[in-house]
Parts: sequence; C-alpha cells; structure tokens
Amino acid sequence: MTRSASPGVAGALRDAATASSETGFHTQLYGRFPTQGDRPPEEFEALKKVWETPTGWRAFSAVNNNFVGFLFIVTALGFFVAAGILGLVMRVQLAAPLAGIVPQETYNQLFTMHGSVMMFLFAVPAVEAIAVLLLPQMIGARDLPFPRLSAYSYWAYLIGGVVFFCSIFFSLAPSGGWFMYPPLSSSVYAQGINADFWLLGIGFIEISAIAGAIELIVGVLRTRAPGMTLAKMPIYAWAVLIFGVMIILAFPAMIMVTFLLELERAFNWPLFDATRGGDPLLYQHLFWFFGHPDVYIIFIPASAMVSAMIVTVAQKPLVGHEIVVLALIATGFISFGVWAHHMFTVGLPGLSAGYFSAASMAVAIPAGAQVFAWIATLASGKVQRNVPSLFLVGGILIFVMGGLTGVMVGMVAFDGQAHDTYFVVAHFHYVLIGSMVFPLFAGFYYWTPMINGRQLSERMGRWVFWLNFVGVHVCFLPMHLSGLMGMPRRVDTYLPGRAMEVPNLISTIGAFIMAAGVLLFLIDAIRVYGRQGNIGGNARNVYQGGTLEWLATGNYGLRSIPVVSDLEPLWADAKLRQDVEAGRYFLPGTATGARETLITSSSRAEPQYVQIMPGPSWWPFLAALFTAGFFLLLTVKALALSAVCGVLTVMCVMRWVWSNDRHLPQKQVDAGAGILLPTYVAGPQSHGWWAAVLLVIVLGMIFLMSMFSYLYLFGAHPDWWRVPAPRGALVPGLLLAASAGLAWAARPLLAKLKRGSGLSALAMTLSMVCLVAALAVDGLDWWNAGLRGDASGQGAAIHAMLAWHGAIVVAVMLSAFYYLARWMRGLAPGPANKTLEVLRILFIFASIEGAAGLLLPRLLPWGGL
Repeated sequence: MTRSASPGVAGALRDAATASSETGFHTQLYGRFPTQGDRPPEEFEALKKVWETPTGWRAFSAVNNNFVGFLFIVTALGFFVAAGILGLVMRVQLAAPLAGIVPQETYNQLFTMHGSVMMFLFAVPAVEAIAVLLLPQMIGARDLPFPRLSAYSYWAYLIGGVVFFCSIFFSLAPSGGWFMYPPLSSSVYAQGINADFWLLGIGFIEISAIAGAIELIVGVLRTRAPGMTLAKMPIYAWAVLIFGVMIILAFPAMIMVTFLLELERAFNWPLFDATRGGDPLLYQHLFWFFGHPDVYIIFIPASAMVSAMIVTVAQKPLVGHEIVVLALIATGFISFGVWAHHMFTVGLPGLSAGYFSAASMAVAIPAGAQVFAWIATLASGKVQRNVPSLFLVGGILIFVMGGLTGVMVGMVAFDGQAHDTYFVVAHFHYVLIGSMVFPLFAGFYYWTPMINGRQLSERMGRWVFWLNFVGVHVCFLPMHLSGLMGMPRRVDTYLPGRAMEVPNLISTIGAFIMAAGVLLFLIDAIRVYGRQGNIGGNARNVYQGGTLEWLATGNYGLRSIPVVSDLEPLWADAKLRQDVEAGRYFLPGTATGARETLITSSSRAEPQYVQIMPGPSWWPFLAALFTAGFFLLLTVKALALSAVCGVLTVMCVMRWVWSNDRHLPQKQVDAGAGILLPTYVAGPQSHGWWAAVLLVIVLGMIFLMSMFSYLYLFGAHPDWWRVPAPRGALVPGLLLAASAGLAWAARPLLAKLKRGSGLSALAMTLSMVCLVAALAVDGLDWWNAGLRGDASGQGAAIHAMLAWHGAIVVAVMLSAFYYLARWMRGLAPGPANKTLEVLRILFIFASIEGAAGLLLPRLLPWGGL
C-alpha cells in the first residue's frame, strides 16, 4: 500500500487497499495505528507552543475554539441573566392590578427587549457557543476549520448585542414586541430610531449566527476523526449539522424581513402598507418562516445534549440511536412547514389552516420518539444519581408538558380561543425551558470538569435544580389558567375584580424562586471558574463518558487524532486514552511548524489532506468592530461615518483572508504512521469550497424570500400593478450569460494555459464588469418605465429585489478587485487556486440570481418578455 497521497488521496488509498468494503479499507489503512514507541518530548512541546492562546491585550486576537467558545457561553449566560431581570420587573408590575411600577411605554420596551434578548441573544447563541466549544473535541478535530470566522462571529455578537441591549437604558429600545409586526413598527406608529435599533441590530446579529453555522457545518462534514463515518458520528454532531443547515435555510428570511421593513421606514417604500399595495401579513409570513424553525433550531442541539448525557448517566448506549437521528432530521424538515400556525387568527383559507394544523401536530411525533428513547435508555441502564441526571429528568417532564399544550394550540379551533392569551405564554416557556434551559444547566454540570478541571458543587447543584424546577411550575402553571380566563398577552396591567390577582401573584413568586436558583448557580460557577483546576487525564471524566471530548487536554484538543471505530470509543477501547496522549495516532505534532488539523471525506471520514490553520489575528476583532459601527451608525443616520466603517470592514476582511490561501514548501507531510498527505487542495475537496457553497445557499435563500415577497404582493393586490415591465431583457440577459461564462472559463484558463493566471484574472474582471452593466441596464429600464419605489407595492417589491441584487454585485466587485490584487502580487498560480474556486462560485451565482430577478417581473403578471 502506498504511503503518499495526491489531492485525491481518498481514492488513491482505496485503490491501494484493494478491498472495496469499509472493513477491508479501514483494516489496511488504519491497522497501522496505534503506532509503537514514545514520541520525542520536543514534539509535544512544539505542539503546545504553536497552539498557545495569547494573553493580556493580545487575547482579543485569540481564535482558539475553546477560548472563543468559553467567552461565547459566558456572554450568552450574561444576556440570559439580563433578560431575566427584565422579566422580573415585568412580573412585579403584574403581581397586582393597576400597579404603576413602570410607565406603559417602558413596560412595552421591557417586554420587547425581554423576548428579543432571550431569543436572539441567548437561546440560539448559547447552543451555538456550546457547539463551538464542544464539537471539535467530540469529533477529534484540533479546531473548527475557520477559527477566525468563529472569532468574528463572537465579537460581532458581543459588540452588537451589548449596544442593542444598552438601548433600553436610554429609552431607545423598541416597544413593538419582539416580533415587531407592522404597522405598529412602521414609521407612522414607531417614530424615532427605536425600531431602527431593533431592525439593524437583529439583522447584524443574524449575520453572526449564519457565520457560525457555516463554520459548524463544514466542521462536522470535513474535520471528523478518521474512521468516524456518518454511522459512527456522535448524535450531538448530527444535531449540530442539522442545526447549521436549518440556520442557513431559515435565518435568511429574518434578514430579508428586517431589510424590507428598514427599506419601508427609510425610503417610504410601501411593502407592508395595505393602502398602497403592500401587505402587513407578508411580514408575518417571512418572520414566522424564520421564527418557528428557530424554536427547533434551539431544541435540536439541546435535545442531542440530552441524548449524549443520558448515555453517560445510564452507562448504556442510547436505545434506538438510528431512530433518534432520523427523528432529528424529521423535526428539522417538518419545522419548515409549520410557520403559519402562528397566524390562524389572521383569516387563512380553510385548506391552508388545515395543512398547518396537521403539520403542527405531526412535528410532535419525532419529538416524542426522542422522549421514548430517553426513557428506554434510563429504564434499561444503571442510572447515576447526580445533578446532571436531575436536570435531565426534570427537563424531560417540563418539555413533555409544554409539548402537550403545543398540540392543543396547533388545533385551529382551540387556538382561536387561546391565541394572544397567557396560555400561549405558558406553553412556549414550558417548551423552551424544558427543551433548552434545563439541558443547558445539565451540560454545565456535566462538562465543567472537562473544561476547567474542577467540578461544580453537587450539594449546591441540587438546590439549584429544585429551586428552578419548583419555580418553573409555580410561575408558568397558573398562566394556563389566567390565559383560559381571558388575560391577554402584552398588557402592562389589568383591572381588579376579575379573578386575575391570585394567579398573577403566584406567577410572580415563582419567577423569583427561579431567580434564586439562577443566582445560586452563578455563585457556584464564579467559585469554580474563578481559578483553573489541576486535575487532568481520566480524572476529568467524572461521570465516565464514552465520547472523545474527554480526551481533550489543551488548546490543541487531542494530543493525537485517533482512529474511531465505535459510537462510544472510550468504552470500546480501554487503552485509547493512553495511546492518544502518547501521540500514537494522526498528527502527533506539528508537521509544518504551524497549526494543523486533519481534513477527512464527508461520509466515510477518510484522510484527504492536512489543513494549515490560521493563528491568532486582530483582523476578525477589528472587522467585527467596524461591522457593528456600520450598522449602528446607520441607525442614527450618520451616513458618512457609517460608510467609513463599511470601507474599513471590507479592508479588515480582505487583510484577514489574504494569508489564508498560501502554498507551503512542504507539498506533503507525514500525518502519522508514514502516511503522506498534501497540504494544499483546491476544488470540491477543499473545505473552503464547501463554505462558499453554503454561503451561496444563504444568499440564494435571501433572494428567494425577495421573490416570494414580490409574488405575495402581486397575489394580494394585483390592482396596484400599474407600471408595465420594460421589454428590453435581451441586453442585460446577454450580459449576465457572458458574466457566468467568463467566470466558468476562469478555472480552465488557469489550469491549462501557460499564461493562465493573467487570463483568469482578466476573465474574472470582465465577468464583474458584465454583472455591473447588466444591473445598470435593468435599473435604467425600470426607471425609464416610470417605476418608483415609494409609489406602490409593485415599485417597492421590484426595487427591493434590485437593491438586494445590487448588494451582491457590490460583493462581486470587491471580490474581483481582491483577486486582481492577488494576481498582481503573484498569488494566483496555477493549475489550482482556492481563491479562484471560491470566487467563481459567487460570480456564477450572482449571474443566475440576476437572471431570475430579470425574468420574474417580466413574466408575471404580464406574461411576456
């Protein structure tokens, strides 16, 4: 069997193995491990040094997943506490009728910020943060494949989130609810910049979430330990993969809806104004297309944490592992067909209401399958009695109660009675607390010894559990009753003598019981995390878990990347820890003198190449800072300063990625046991290519939402479609075709011709020029036809599509200048170039998107070109 490998290393190794079965391939390739003998000590010292986290002020440049992930979790927990304090103020206001603790407008701001912070700054970021910290260790990777993207995602989240939250202290917080429905959020009823803070702030935070999702998807698919096929992948990794896919499909709707509402507020484009051809229900459709999958985006990784911890608590493999994986996939799929059950009272057609009602109840089936799998695992295992097991069992009970009321509100007739009452408030708090908050607390107690080398107090933890468990029921159980009695949501007070006093007082007491439990947890967490623990090795595995994260010992994750042959590798091989820590598997040191990780194939996890990881850098922090400045300065209409921050953001991002695509003198390195793997790969095998495809999916989903908006408004108000479409589609169409063709031709030009590098740069530049020209011609045609964005829903919808396509064209222009600059510096060599591979995907997508935006308004409603 050969010991060297080309970029097609997986195929070469399989050919050399001669055996077509997975078992035969693994036996011949991985049978060399573990290697025998001790590694030289200086190899281990070099590994530790290259992965060292900067200290002092330089810590802002750190990109290690364990450092960034820990900060991510602490920040999310801080927002959880801050939003909880806002909730306590609201509960004090509602403890008695006609209480005047805060004015009505302030209460509305508290209500809006409580929901917004809990959903956008705590729930999704918290599960994403845990994935950033936990996933690489669990799948045997040194780090996530784009560590600087993780750092950018965190700093953008922190800076944007803090500024967004602090708006409440200056009476600049929005007061239209965490959903910000128009017309209450339009410029007529929400004057000032409060709503703009919400729109631009939330849109900015969504960008951070999408960046993290792309990182996690590529991490799951391409950085798993050798041998960790999809069948042997931990259930938590499955959940993170589904979680990431759901984010890149659902969050674009939120970006588009905030984009459209801000366009209406800034330019008076009547997208949601029914008197001028818009429709406020369009906002609800777009918002809930994001909003309801968002609930399952939170639930799926948290439920996988439950599955992972229950296996350890019961000391038994998960009953029905394959069924649980299928249930996670089914939950993610069905969740996209449920959004309109939030809109049963708006007057949906009977057929639509029936469909969404059926889907709302069907989504409970895969969730129920997971619950039964958990119960069966606990019942058939030897359950450990500890704090994680308390939170797991308590969370299951609370989640099941919330799920049952969820089936109730999924019925159209019942929802008509309970809609916008405190019954719904009780329902979703039971669901979110049981499915996410309690598993999160269980995870804190379970994984803290791995993270810090110290254990949270079991005695204090029992108090934390019982205070939270009792507090949840005392707070939210009475809300079912008050809701059925007719108490509406989102009101700052109520009249006496309507039997509402007692349930509201009990709910307020329950909220403070929960707050006491959270406070006790924070005291214990500060005590434990105030200093680093000194236990190491197997002693950190307090609960005897079987997955790879318990082998993590430093910033580099695992000392060497093992070959995996079981779902619970530590249970299957008692000597695995010893061999991993002795460096007897893949990448026992740093072969190139830089940070490295192993890139494997997406399904069979076969080694393909060694990725050179980027190290600490200030550029992600600065890019996040200037991105925040761009959005926040737009809010206060400081357009010149905002433009400056935009330019600085682009410069920082370009400098950040400039050194990512580099050829090393070592074309191949020894990855372990004499197996030589390449250090540079382009095309579909490259992890960067996968990230580019995912980014294009995000951009495509945003554009699909703009097309949906156009079609929806035309269907709702066809009488406002008064401006005939220009018929001159030939010229912009030919320009778009030329743009796509030139971008496609850039790769063979680079690969096959002696002067291909210059010709590829020329092709990419001409492709960009064609895109810009096509946009200019199309825009001028509509302008000459008399279409104005502020005149009608038609003008607003078409201008919105043009505006979004224009943003993509600007990105293409910047990319073309970037590639041209690299070519001028001699950094675009042939026959393969990762930068070109990535950018040509964006260029071709922009051409296809432009063609769709060109044809749609010409074919509908006029039916001709």
